[in-house]
Amino acid sequence: MLDDRKLEVLRAIVEDFVSTTEPVGSKALAERHSLGVSPATVRNDMAALEDEGYITHPHTSAGRIPTDKGYRLFVDQLSTVKPLSPPERRAIQSFLEGAVDLDDVVRRSVRLLAQLTRQVAVVQYPSLSRSSVRHLEIVHLAPNRLLLVLITDTGRVEQRVVELPATLSDDDVGLLRQVFGARLHGAPLVDVPSALSDLPDAAPPAIRPVLTSVMTVVLESLVEQPEERIALAGTANLTRHSLDFPQTIRPVLEALEEQVVLLKLLGEVNDPTTVHVKIGEENNVEGLRSTSVVTMGYGPDGSAYGGLGVVGPTRMDYAGNMGQVRAVARYVGELLAGA
Repeated sequence: MLDDRKLEVLRAIVEDFVSTTEPVGSKALAERHSLGVSPATVRNDMAALEDEGYITHPHTSAGRIPTDKGYRLFVDQLSTVKPLSPPERRAIQSFLEGAVDLDDVVRRSVRLLAQLTRQVAVVQYPSLSRSSVRHLEIVHLAPNRLLLVLITDTGRVEQRVVELPATLSDDDVGLLRQVFGARLHGAPLVDVPSALSDLPDAAPPAIRPVLTSVMTVVLESLVEQPEERIALAGTANLTRHSLDFPQTIRPVLEALEEQVVLLKLLGEVNDPTTVHVKIGEENNVEGLRSTSVVTMGYGPDGSAYGGLGVVGPTRMDYAGNMGQVRAVARYVGELLAGA
Protein backbone atom coordinates (compact mmCIF):
# COMPACT_ATOMS: atom_id res chain seq x y z
CA MET A 1 0.00 0.00 0.00
CA LEU A 2 1.17 3.55 -0.75
CA ASP A 3 1.43 6.09 2.04
CA ASP A 4 -0.89 9.09 2.04
CA ARG A 5 1.65 11.46 0.47
CA LYS A 6 2.33 9.19 -2.51
CA LEU A 7 -1.41 8.71 -2.98
CA GLU A 8 -1.77 12.49 -3.04
CA VAL A 9 1.01 12.76 -5.62
CA LEU A 10 -0.67 10.11 -7.76
CA ARG A 11 -4.00 11.93 -7.47
CA ALA A 12 -2.36 15.17 -8.58
CA ILE A 13 -0.68 13.46 -11.55
CA VAL A 14 -3.98 11.92 -12.70
CA GLU A 15 -5.91 15.17 -12.35
CA ASP A 16 -3.26 17.23 -14.17
CA PHE A 17 -2.85 14.72 -16.99
CA VAL A 18 -6.64 14.43 -17.49
CA SER A 19 -7.00 18.20 -17.69
CA THR A 20 -3.90 19.05 -19.77
CA THR A 21 -3.11 15.87 -21.79
CA GLU A 22 0.56 16.68 -21.09
CA PRO A 23 3.00 14.49 -19.12
CA VAL A 24 3.36 15.83 -15.60
CA GLY A 25 6.68 16.88 -14.04
CA SER A 26 7.62 17.22 -10.37
CA LYS A 27 8.14 20.99 -10.55
CA ALA A 28 4.70 21.57 -12.04
CA LEU A 29 3.12 19.34 -9.41
CA ALA A 30 4.79 21.23 -6.58
CA GLU A 31 3.65 24.56 -8.05
CA ARG A 32 0.05 23.59 -8.83
CA HIS A 33 -0.79 21.55 -5.75
CA SER A 34 -0.38 22.14 -2.04
CA LEU A 35 1.58 18.98 -1.37
CA GLY A 36 3.55 20.45 1.51
CA VAL A 37 6.90 19.10 0.27
CA SER A 38 9.74 20.23 -2.00
CA PRO A 39 10.02 19.38 -5.72
CA ALA A 40 12.92 17.04 -4.79
CA THR A 41 10.64 15.06 -2.47
CA VAL A 42 7.95 14.98 -5.17
CA ARG A 43 10.58 13.60 -7.60
CA ASN A 44 11.43 10.83 -5.14
CA ASP A 45 7.74 10.00 -4.69
CA MET A 46 7.27 9.92 -8.46
CA ALA A 47 10.25 7.57 -8.82
CA ALA A 48 8.68 5.25 -6.24
CA LEU A 49 5.31 5.39 -8.04
CA GLU A 50 7.04 4.54 -11.32
CA ASP A 51 8.94 1.64 -9.75
CA GLU A 52 5.64 0.20 -8.55
CA GLY A 53 3.97 0.60 -11.96
CA TYR A 54 1.52 3.40 -11.18
CA ILE A 55 3.03 5.97 -13.57
CA THR A 56 5.33 5.77 -16.57
CA HIS A 57 7.44 7.75 -19.05
CA PRO A 58 5.55 8.26 -22.32
CA HIS A 59 8.86 9.15 -24.04
CA THR A 60 12.12 10.91 -23.18
CA SER A 61 10.22 13.75 -21.49
CA ALA A 62 10.82 14.31 -17.80
CA GLY A 63 7.06 14.15 -17.23
CA ARG A 64 5.04 11.10 -16.22
CA ILE A 65 1.57 9.82 -17.06
CA PRO A 66 -0.64 7.35 -15.17
CA THR A 67 -0.75 3.68 -16.15
CA ASP A 68 -3.90 1.54 -16.04
CA LYS A 69 -2.74 0.42 -12.59
CA GLY A 70 -2.42 4.04 -11.52
CA TYR A 71 -5.90 4.92 -12.78
CA ARG A 72 -7.29 1.88 -10.96
CA LEU A 73 -5.77 2.94 -7.64
CA PHE A 74 -6.99 6.50 -8.22
CA VAL A 75 -10.56 5.28 -8.84
CA ASP A 76 -10.45 2.90 -5.88
CA GLN A 77 -9.32 5.77 -3.63
CA LEU A 78 -12.15 8.09 -4.67
CA SER A 79 -14.13 8.64 -1.48
CA THR A 80 -17.05 10.18 -3.36
CA VAL A 81 -17.99 10.72 -6.96
CA LYS A 82 -18.35 14.29 -8.10
CA PRO A 83 -21.82 15.52 -7.08
CA LEU A 84 -24.05 17.18 -9.65
CA SER A 85 -25.12 20.75 -9.07
CA PRO A 86 -28.82 21.46 -8.38
CA PRO A 87 -29.27 22.97 -11.90
CA GLU A 88 -27.72 19.84 -13.46
CA ARG A 89 -30.04 17.57 -11.46
CA ARG A 90 -33.09 19.63 -12.40
CA ALA A 91 -32.08 19.59 -16.07
CA ILE A 92 -31.72 15.79 -16.06
CA GLN A 93 -35.03 15.30 -14.31
CA SER A 94 -36.89 17.71 -16.60
CA PHE A 95 -35.41 16.23 -19.77
CA LEU A 96 -36.16 12.61 -18.86
CA GLU A 97 -39.63 13.28 -17.47
CA GLY A 98 -40.65 14.62 -20.88
CA ALA A 99 -40.42 11.09 -22.34
CA VAL A 100 -43.70 9.67 -23.66
CA ASP A 101 -42.88 5.95 -23.73
CA LEU A 102 -40.09 3.43 -23.12
CA ASP A 103 -38.37 4.04 -26.48
CA ASP A 104 -38.36 7.76 -25.76
CA VAL A 105 -36.90 7.18 -22.27
CA VAL A 106 -34.01 5.17 -23.74
CA ARG A 107 -33.38 7.63 -26.58
CA ARG A 108 -33.37 10.61 -24.24
CA SER A 109 -31.18 8.82 -21.68
CA VAL A 110 -28.46 7.85 -24.14
CA ARG A 111 -28.35 11.31 -25.74
CA LEU A 112 -28.26 13.01 -22.35
CA LEU A 113 -25.48 10.77 -21.07
CA ALA A 114 -23.35 11.42 -24.16
CA GLN A 115 -23.85 15.19 -23.79
CA LEU A 116 -23.10 15.24 -20.06
CA THR A 117 -19.95 13.11 -20.18
CA ARG A 118 -18.76 13.89 -23.72
CA GLN A 119 -18.05 10.17 -24.09
CA VAL A 120 -19.75 7.34 -25.97
CA ALA A 121 -22.98 6.51 -24.14
CA VAL A 122 -24.65 3.09 -24.09
CA VAL A 123 -28.10 2.28 -22.67
CA GLN A 124 -29.60 -1.19 -22.54
CA TYR A 125 -33.36 -1.52 -22.98
CA PRO A 126 -34.96 -3.16 -19.94
CA SER A 127 -33.94 -6.81 -20.10
CA LEU A 128 -36.78 -9.14 -21.01
CA SER A 129 -35.37 -11.74 -18.66
CA ARG A 130 -35.76 -9.32 -15.73
CA SER A 131 -39.25 -8.03 -16.60
CA SER A 132 -42.64 -9.04 -15.20
CA VAL A 133 -46.21 -8.62 -16.43
CA ARG A 134 -47.88 -5.60 -14.87
CA HIS A 135 -51.22 -5.79 -16.68
CA LEU A 136 -53.04 -7.43 -19.59
CA GLU A 137 -55.97 -5.41 -20.89
CA ILE A 138 -58.46 -7.08 -23.26
CA VAL A 139 -60.65 -4.71 -25.29
CA HIS A 140 -63.71 -6.00 -27.17
CA LEU A 141 -63.44 -4.32 -30.59
CA ALA A 142 -66.01 -6.41 -32.46
CA PRO A 143 -67.91 -9.71 -31.92
CA ASN A 144 -64.93 -11.66 -33.29
CA ARG A 145 -62.05 -9.27 -32.67
CA LEU A 146 -60.07 -8.32 -29.56
CA LEU A 147 -57.33 -5.82 -28.80
CA LEU A 148 -54.68 -7.06 -26.34
CA VAL A 149 -52.61 -4.47 -24.50
CA LEU A 150 -49.69 -6.04 -22.62
CA ILE A 151 -47.77 -3.88 -20.15
CA THR A 152 -44.62 -4.93 -18.29
CA ASP A 153 -43.23 -3.46 -15.10
CA THR A 154 -40.37 -1.97 -17.12
CA GLY A 155 -42.70 0.18 -19.18
CA ARG A 156 -42.80 -1.94 -22.31
CA VAL A 157 -46.21 -1.90 -24.05
CA GLU A 158 -47.32 -4.37 -26.73
CA GLN A 159 -50.59 -4.06 -28.60
CA ARG A 160 -52.01 -6.86 -30.75
CA VAL A 161 -55.32 -7.34 -32.54
CA VAL A 162 -56.64 -10.91 -32.35
CA GLU A 163 -59.07 -12.30 -34.93
CA LEU A 164 -61.17 -14.94 -33.17
CA PRO A 165 -62.51 -18.27 -34.42
CA ALA A 166 -65.87 -17.50 -32.81
CA THR A 167 -67.94 -14.56 -31.62
CA LEU A 168 -67.78 -13.43 -28.01
CA SER A 169 -70.17 -11.68 -25.68
CA ASP A 170 -69.07 -8.99 -23.25
CA ASP A 171 -69.43 -11.56 -20.45
CA ASP A 172 -67.06 -13.90 -22.30
CA VAL A 173 -64.50 -11.08 -22.62
CA GLY A 174 -64.84 -10.38 -18.91
CA LEU A 175 -64.15 -14.03 -18.19
CA LEU A 176 -61.03 -13.93 -20.39
CA ARG A 177 -59.75 -10.90 -18.47
CA GLN A 178 -60.30 -12.74 -15.21
CA VAL A 179 -58.65 -15.98 -16.35
CA PHE A 180 -55.54 -14.35 -17.85
CA GLY A 181 -55.22 -11.75 -15.12
CA ALA A 182 -55.08 -14.40 -12.41
CA ARG A 183 -52.26 -16.23 -14.18
CA LEU A 184 -50.21 -13.31 -15.52
CA HIS A 185 -50.35 -10.43 -13.05
CA GLY A 186 -46.88 -10.03 -11.55
CA ALA A 187 -45.47 -13.08 -13.35
CA PRO A 188 -41.85 -12.82 -14.58
CA LEU A 189 -41.72 -13.05 -18.37
CA VAL A 190 -39.55 -16.15 -18.16
CA ASP A 191 -42.34 -17.90 -16.20
CA VAL A 192 -45.20 -16.96 -18.55
CA PRO A 193 -45.13 -20.20 -20.62
CA SER A 194 -45.38 -22.40 -17.54
CA ALA A 195 -48.02 -20.12 -15.98
CA LEU A 196 -50.24 -20.60 -19.04
CA SER A 197 -49.39 -24.21 -19.90
CA ASP A 198 -52.53 -25.81 -18.44
CA LEU A 199 -54.86 -22.87 -19.03
CA PRO A 200 -56.86 -24.34 -21.96
CA ASP A 201 -57.72 -27.45 -19.96
CA ALA A 202 -58.67 -25.42 -16.89
CA ALA A 203 -60.87 -22.92 -18.75
CA PRO A 204 -64.62 -23.29 -19.34
CA PRO A 205 -65.20 -25.35 -22.53
CA ALA A 206 -67.20 -22.57 -24.19
CA ILE A 207 -64.22 -20.20 -24.42
CA ARG A 208 -61.40 -22.69 -24.97
CA PRO A 209 -60.96 -22.07 -28.74
CA VAL A 210 -60.87 -18.31 -28.20
CA LEU A 211 -58.65 -18.65 -25.15
CA THR A 212 -56.15 -20.68 -27.16
CA SER A 213 -55.98 -17.95 -29.82
CA VAL A 214 -55.41 -15.25 -27.18
CA MET A 215 -52.80 -17.35 -25.39
CA THR A 216 -50.84 -17.82 -28.61
CA VAL A 217 -50.69 -14.05 -29.17
CA VAL A 218 -49.69 -13.43 -25.54
CA LEU A 219 -46.80 -15.88 -25.81
CA GLU A 220 -45.67 -14.38 -29.10
CA SER A 221 -45.77 -10.87 -27.61
CA LEU A 222 -44.11 -11.55 -24.29
CA VAL A 223 -41.83 -14.48 -24.90
CA GLU A 224 -40.92 -14.93 -28.55
CA GLN A 225 -39.24 -11.56 -28.85
CA PRO A 226 -36.04 -10.53 -30.66
CA GLU A 227 -32.77 -10.37 -28.75
CA GLU A 228 -32.05 -7.70 -26.19
CA ARG A 229 -31.61 -4.19 -27.56
CA ILE A 230 -29.00 -1.47 -27.06
CA ALA A 231 -29.00 2.26 -27.81
CA LEU A 232 -25.73 4.07 -28.59
CA ALA A 233 -24.91 7.78 -28.86
CA GLY A 234 -21.89 10.06 -28.94
CA THR A 235 -19.52 7.94 -31.02
CA ALA A 236 -18.24 11.16 -32.58
CA ASN A 237 -16.97 12.16 -29.11
CA LEU A 238 -14.11 9.70 -29.61
CA THR A 239 -12.64 11.99 -32.27
CA ARG A 240 -12.07 14.58 -29.52
CA HIS A 241 -9.63 12.15 -27.94
CA SER A 242 -7.34 11.41 -30.90
CA LEU A 243 -4.28 11.94 -28.68
CA ASP A 244 -5.47 9.09 -26.47
CA PHE A 245 -5.51 6.65 -29.40
CA PRO A 246 -2.15 7.39 -31.05
CA GLN A 247 -2.11 4.27 -33.21
CA THR A 248 -5.70 3.94 -34.40
CA ILE A 249 -9.20 4.30 -33.07
CA ARG A 250 -10.50 1.62 -35.43
CA PRO A 251 -10.58 -1.32 -32.95
CA VAL A 252 -12.68 0.77 -30.56
CA LEU A 253 -15.16 1.71 -33.29
CA GLU A 254 -15.38 -1.89 -34.50
CA ALA A 255 -16.08 -3.13 -30.97
CA LEU A 256 -18.81 -0.53 -30.47
CA GLU A 257 -20.51 -1.66 -33.68
CA GLU A 258 -21.00 -5.16 -32.28
CA GLN A 259 -24.33 -5.48 -30.47
CA VAL A 260 -23.13 -8.59 -28.66
CA VAL A 261 -20.12 -6.69 -27.28
CA LEU A 262 -22.29 -3.92 -25.88
CA LEU A 263 -24.75 -6.42 -24.41
CA LYS A 264 -21.86 -8.19 -22.74
CA LEU A 265 -20.62 -4.91 -21.26
CA LEU A 266 -24.00 -4.11 -19.74
CA GLY A 267 -25.29 -7.63 -19.18
CA GLU A 268 -22.82 -8.04 -16.33
CA VAL A 269 -24.27 -5.00 -14.55
CA ASN A 270 -26.95 -6.20 -12.14
CA ASP A 271 -26.42 -3.72 -9.32
CA PRO A 272 -28.29 -0.39 -9.40
CA THR A 273 -26.52 0.86 -6.27
CA THR A 274 -22.86 0.85 -7.37
CA VAL A 275 -20.95 2.43 -10.24
CA HIS A 276 -18.53 -0.02 -11.88
CA VAL A 277 -15.34 1.02 -13.67
CA LYS A 278 -13.21 -1.18 -15.94
CA ILE A 279 -9.91 0.35 -16.98
CA GLY A 280 -7.79 -0.56 -20.00
CA GLU A 281 -6.64 -4.17 -19.85
CA GLU A 282 -9.38 -5.01 -17.35
CA ASN A 283 -11.80 -5.03 -20.29
CA ASN A 284 -12.33 -8.50 -21.71
CA VAL A 285 -13.06 -7.15 -25.20
CA GLU A 286 -9.77 -6.70 -27.04
CA GLY A 287 -10.94 -3.68 -29.01
CA LEU A 288 -11.78 -1.82 -25.80
CA ARG A 289 -8.48 -2.35 -23.98
CA SER A 290 -7.43 1.21 -24.73
CA THR A 291 -10.61 2.52 -23.08
CA SER A 292 -12.31 2.77 -19.73
CA VAL A 293 -15.93 1.70 -19.27
CA VAL A 294 -18.11 3.23 -16.54
CA THR A 295 -21.41 1.39 -15.97
CA MET A 296 -24.28 1.08 -13.53
CA GLY A 297 -27.55 -0.82 -13.39
CA TYR A 298 -30.88 1.00 -13.27
CA GLY A 299 -34.10 -0.09 -11.64
CA PRO A 300 -36.22 0.30 -8.50
CA ASP A 301 -35.78 -1.11 -5.01
CA GLY A 302 -32.34 -2.62 -5.57
CA SER A 303 -33.35 -4.63 -8.66
CA ALA A 304 -31.86 -3.95 -12.09
CA TYR A 305 -33.99 -3.66 -15.23
CA GLY A 306 -30.88 -3.13 -17.35
CA GLY A 307 -27.62 -1.21 -17.48
CA LEU A 308 -26.20 2.00 -18.88
CA GLY A 309 -22.81 3.64 -19.04
CA VAL A 310 -20.10 5.36 -21.02
CA VAL A 311 -17.00 4.30 -22.95
CA GLY A 312 -14.04 6.63 -23.38
CA PRO A 313 -10.26 6.87 -23.17
CA THR A 314 -8.50 5.85 -19.95
CA ARG A 315 -7.62 9.55 -19.59
CA MET A 316 -11.08 10.61 -18.46
CA ASP A 317 -12.68 12.56 -15.64
CA TYR A 318 -13.56 9.49 -13.56
CA ALA A 319 -15.20 11.32 -10.66
CA GLY A 320 -17.34 13.43 -13.00
CA ASN A 321 -18.31 10.59 -15.34
CA MET A 322 -19.13 8.28 -12.44
CA GLY A 323 -21.36 10.96 -10.92
CA GLN A 324 -23.19 11.58 -14.19
CA VAL A 325 -23.68 7.86 -14.91
CA ARG A 326 -25.04 7.37 -11.40
CA ALA A 327 -27.42 10.34 -11.66
CA VAL A 328 -28.89 9.27 -15.02
CA ALA A 329 -29.22 5.64 -13.88
CA ARG A 330 -31.13 6.70 -10.77
CA TYR A 331 -33.49 8.99 -12.66
CA VAL A 332 -34.18 6.34 -15.32
CA GLY A 333 -34.87 3.73 -12.65
CA GLU A 334 -37.27 6.04 -10.81
CA LEU A 335 -39.01 7.01 -14.06
CA LEU A 336 -39.59 3.42 -15.15
CA ALA A 337 -40.66 2.36 -11.66
CA GLY A 338 -43.45 4.92 -11.84
CA ALA A 339 -44.41 4.12 -15.45
